[in-house]
Amino acid sequence: MGESKLKRAKSEEVLLSCAGVQTAGGRVQVRWESESAATPMGQLAYFIEFLTLTGLWSGWQSGCPLSYTSPNAPTKAEVLGTWLLSVLSGHKRYSHVTAIRCDGVNPGLLGMKKVISEDALRRALTAIPEAEGAAWLDGHLSESVALLLDAPWILNIDSTVKPLYGKQEGAVVSYNPKKPGRPSHSYHTYLMAGLRLVVGAEVKAGNEHSGSHTLPGLLKILDGLPPGRKPKIVRGDCGFGTDAIMVALEEREQPYLFKLKLTKNVKRHIERLFREAGWRDAGQGWEGKDGELKLTGWEVARRVIVLRRPLQGEMLVAQEDDGQQLLGFIQADRKAGKHITGYEYAVMVTNLDAEILSLGQLYRDRADAENAFDELKNQWGWGGFTTHDLHRCQLSARAVALIYNWWSLFVRLASPEARREAITSRPWLMSSVGRKTEHAGQTTITLTGLHAHFSKAKQALMRVSAWLKAWGTQAAEQFNPTSVWSLCCDHLKHSLAQIGPPQALQFLTNHADGIV
Repeated sequence: MGESKLKRAKSEEVLLSCAGVQTAGGRVQVRWESESAATPMGQLAYFIEFLTLTGLWSGWQSGCPLSYTSPNAPTKAEVLGTWLLSVLSGHKRYSHVTAIRCDGVNPGLLGMKKVISEDALRRALTAIPEAEGAAWLDGHLSESVALLLDAPWILNIDSTVKPLYGKQEGAVVSYNPKKPGRPSHSYHTYLMAGLRLVVGAEVKAGNEHSGSHTLPGLLKILDGLPPGRKPKIVRGDCGFGTDAIMVALEEREQPYLFKLKLTKNVKRHIERLFREAGWRDAGQGWEGKDGELKLTGWEVARRVIVLRRPLQGEMLVAQEDDGQQLLGFIQADRKAGKHITGYEYAVMVTNLDAEILSLGQLYRDRADAENAFDELKNQWGWGGFTTHDLHRCQLSARAVALIYNWWSLFVRLASPEARREAITSRPWLMSSVGRKTEHAGQTTITLTGLHAHFSKAKQALMRVSAWLKAWGTQAAEQFNPTSVWSLCCDHLKHSLAQIGPPQALQFLTNHADGIV
């Protein structure tokens, strides 16, 4: 076909691709284009620059224990890049990968030739050996937070339940508060408090949700940290206040703060203290009293803090005929004008020697871990990416946690004054129409805003890009290319210190010498 015929065929194709659409604002022409390179995540180019200059992306690829023998198989960059883009897009199913297969911009920025299909991604994860894959992702999870651990920090340990709806390995009916009777997986998580970064994550069967199943992973993390980067406190709820966990931490001289279950003997301890004097202010309406307790099964007596606060019409201490005090629940008759004041109790066990006021605030701050779980399950991929085998569920949980850490640190660079969750940070720093054009050997991505804060996003992203380039120049002058990540973490620590740490971390900073 001659050149004139090609031009005519092209013009006819353009005319056929145009269609008139009648709208409230009048008739408009709609043109369909299938060849132009565009993306709805145009601002993601800056995050890819962050991964590239810090060496996080290349390091993740080089350590991946995936190998193919077929020359037609996808590359590591295509497998991991598809995984990365899917998680960043907020996907929760492998089938959602189809939504990013028409992205003509970001895959090329990651060194990919294509976005692989959902089936190819599943097969690739199956080809990763179980032990090597877990060790690979655990190592990168540790590296993503290691340089931030030289300041006083708290390790939150907790577990969360993921309901399942198919016949998956490890799907066992056990503790499931949201959907009783539904099989589930148990996610055991180790979080860096304040920054909400994931230090480690494990997926276990639904009936392996207790603290005894968390202990091996906890000790692995603690034993792998150098002395100067160990947590100042290990903190957990009543599921972790067991003798086995506390003995293991005491052997390592690791401070801890756990809540105790209100068992029969704990209630007796509360009854003994109830009418005693000397209750001290514990903050936010609570008052506390110090004591020592040795429960059945404990090898030694430990320091126990009893906290209480008045309640109206919910709980009281009742007195029986034999003089035995019992905890009871009541409901006040407000219509009759009867207001019976009871107390709400919480009992903590610790090997810290801090005052009651500080300990009360330290434990209340543990509730921030629930915010991290909510974000990971509802805004990231912990609510999905489920397969029949537990192996790929383990890999997905760790990969989502790793990408979550990377994105959280990148957002902190752009906005250090606030901790932004993905539901606000993704639209702000990711969503814009990006159109790629190439001319004279130069590639240009033109961004068109999709939200009202597009100009603020532009300023923040260009500022982060300038920092990364400056750190890259500084690292090149020092002949140490891996130090870009170190300079990035140093900047994060400095900027967060200027803003001021949370109240619990201020306590650790002021009392670091006394806790260690």
